Amino acid sequence: MPSTRFRDLRRSTRVPLKVVIAIEEGPGSLSCEGLTIIVNMHGALIATAIRLSAGTKISIHVHLTDKRSAARVVYVDSENPLHCGIELEKPRNIWGVPLPPEDWEEIAAAEIRH
Repeated sequence: MPSTRFRDLRRSTRVPLKVVIAIEEGPGSLSCEGLTIIVNMHGALIATAIRLSAGTKISIHVHLTDKRSAARVVYVDSENPLHCGIELEKPRNIWGVPLPPEDWEEIAAAEIRH
């Protein structure tokens, strides 16, 4: 049986990256600052100043790149509820990773074709 590396189970390679973000739950509603911990083309693990619930739709603004994306909270760490996983509405490098992994380029090219 061929060996499967853990990375192969992910949709895109994870990259450790600390970037300041703004998180907004909706127009005119709760917002706070946050920090990415690990990013990929599909989302990130983030640390927030407020508790978010799984399933919550949010908007992310990356200060470094001035890029924004709609996202959804898909995971909340039970041991540290201020850490949560988010999924971007569309996979893309909003984080400003200067030398993205090879699979990020493949995903970006596939998105352009669709």
